[in-house]
Amino acid sequence: MHCCRNYWSFTVAEAYPWQDALWQQLAGRTQHAHAYLLHGPVGIGKRALAERLMARLLCQRPDGLDACGTCKSCMLLHAGSHPDNYVLEPEEADKAIKVDQVRDLVSFVVQTAQLGGRKVVLIEPVESMNINAANALLKSLEEPSGETVLLLVSHQPSRLLPTIKSRCVQQACPLPSEALSLQWLARALPDCGEEERVELLTLAAGSPLAAVSLHTQGAREQRAQVVDGVKKLLKQQQSPTQLAESWNAIPLLLLFDWFCDWSSLILRYQLTEDEQGLGLTDMRKVVQYLAQKSTQGKVLDIQDWILAHRQKVLSKANLNRVLLLEALLVQWAALPGQR
Repeated sequence: MHCCRNYWSFTVAEAYPWQDALWQQLAGRTQHAHAYLLHGPVGIGKRALAERLMARLLCQRPDGLDACGTCKSCMLLHAGSHPDNYVLEPEEADKAIKVDQVRDLVSFVVQTAQLGGRKVVLIEPVESMNINAANALLKSLEEPSGETVLLLVSHQPSRLLPTIKSRCVQQACPLPSEALSLQWLARALPDCGEEERVELLTLAAGSPLAAVSLHTQGAREQRAQVVDGVKKLLKQQQSPTQLAESWNAIPLLLLFDWFCDWSSLILRYQLTEDEQGLGLTDMRKVVQYLAQKSTQGKVLDIQDWILAHRQKVLSKANLNRVLLLEALLVQWAALPGQR
């Protein structure tokens, strides 16, 4: 079996309460588009929504808006051996989807459906296709064979070719309200206190599934280590090199997200002097101190640098981690100075 021909082992995808209205709109359609682009922030359940729609589209006896779970098609999907289902994703986590994988998919798309119904393809994350892979997909998007529906899931639709986006029905997936997210997190993380859940949701930029993921990987503990290091750096108790090496176990993207957030908070305080807008309590005094001791020009320069290098981290560029963090911390240590 080809490694990207993931006959998907189906378990009923979780139905998230913030997707109710969107699900009724998607599943209730009498005519389906040949391609959907489901896009939105990481951690809001887009993959689960796509899997639920895939099961619904393949089901031979839909039970209202959902798959019945008992017909031959549902049973095959559950067993991971449905012949008309194809899931395409990177062969390794955080790697690109390659052109050869897409060519295999194109071969699947031109075949006749073996169960006589639809064929359904799920691609996630679609922005991980390299340029050759994206171009290879275009013909299938333009002229899908038979009753084929392609479900494209994207966390960063701005990285997609305009020609891919224009061939899909683009469907934004909603970020739930804070109240709904916290209600859901209370059930998902019953051992966490309310304050901890609020902090996790803030760190996850409002995405509840991302908040659970951050909790699982120990992000609050990692952040406490980073905050302590930043304070020691500014007091000249630790050097950029020592800190860069001590943060080896902390995901690079997480570090860049935090420093990007802190630089934005510094700028915001410089412009507004609003003490309610200083972010989480762990860094409020540091943000306020740096805002008062730095020039806007220096803060804008470091923010530009952070954003440019965060993009390199996102695009999986081959970076020297320690040297990159050293460069960041040298600039951070130099922020306070003569105004």
